[in-house]
Amino acid sequence: MKTLAVVVERPEHLVLSHLPLPPPGDGEVVVDIEWSAISTGTERLLWTGRMPSFPGMGYPLVPGYESVGRITSAGSRRLDSRIGERVFVPGARCFGEVRGLFGGAAARVVVPCEKAVTIDESLGEQGVLIALAATAYHVTAKAGSAQPDLIVGHGVLGRLMARLALVAGAPPPVVWERNPERRHGAVGYSVVDPDTDPRRDYRVICDVSGDASVLDGLFARLAPGGEVVLAGFYSERLGFDFPGAFMREARIRVAAEWQPPDLHAVKTLIETGALSLDGLITHRSSAMKADAAYRTAFGDPACLKMILDWRDCV
Repeated sequence: MKTLAVVVERPEHLVLSHLPLPPPGDGEVVVDIEWSAISTGTERLLWTGRMPSFPGMGYPLVPGYESVGRITSAGSRRLDSRIGERVFVPGARCFGEVRGLFGGAAARVVVPCEKAVTIDESLGEQGVLIALAATAYHVTAKAGSAQPDLIVGHGVLGRLMARLALVAGAPPPVVWERNPERRHGAVGYSVVDPDTDPRRDYRVICDVSGDASVLDGLFARLAPGGEVVLAGFYSERLGFDFPGAFMREARIRVAAEWQPPDLHAVKTLIETGALSLDGLITHRSSAMKADAAYRTAFGDPACLKMILDWRDCV
């Protein structure tokens, strides 16, 4: 069994390659991927070669952790009942000597059955957004965590955080966005240029920009005792001047990777209609044109989320 997959051979160089796949073992399923999404955060760092030291890092690699497909076979009879299910797959590690970091950008994958999360048929291509929704949900999932009243960045993650704040019944957050092309699409909250915002009393600021130089500016906008949550992925060392943080008695929290309970929580919100995913996928491409699609995803500021269509590639 083989699969066609995106392989980043070295920074800024990717190819489509046919890679061998192992047969599914007991407890594993084969998923034919319909759509995968391109992450403009972590995958951009893999693409540019700026990804910090990370378990599994190295080239060549298959990227991607936002995939939707259908289970076509299973490694044991007890899993036959799952054949035909449409599932979300957060990546795979089934490519032999080619690293799976994160391994979802392929026409077919072999994964443990628990990694294939059944989703509603009606979700279709929007199912690729479940990982980012779970990431946004994880920021405030712990008991005692407050919803942000300022979000820095109006990409897909920032939009999902704002939507989740409204779902939770919190006051509408303010979102900062410097790029005028990304200020559209807000429903129920405001998006502003930070230079036009006079407020300096935010209780919780959540940064999803990935800008390592942002801390000093955010501390200046905090209410005393306020919190800055780092929810982006940062390729450079973060630092700040102590006096500004001292004056605000600021707190810093780092939001880590989403966990299975986060994914299942947002899956319920999405499937019940509480959380909308509309308007977040802006670009689509055949997987056969993956190189151009990745360059558009990373280079076009109008591109919020690019997805690859694998349905003709299996």
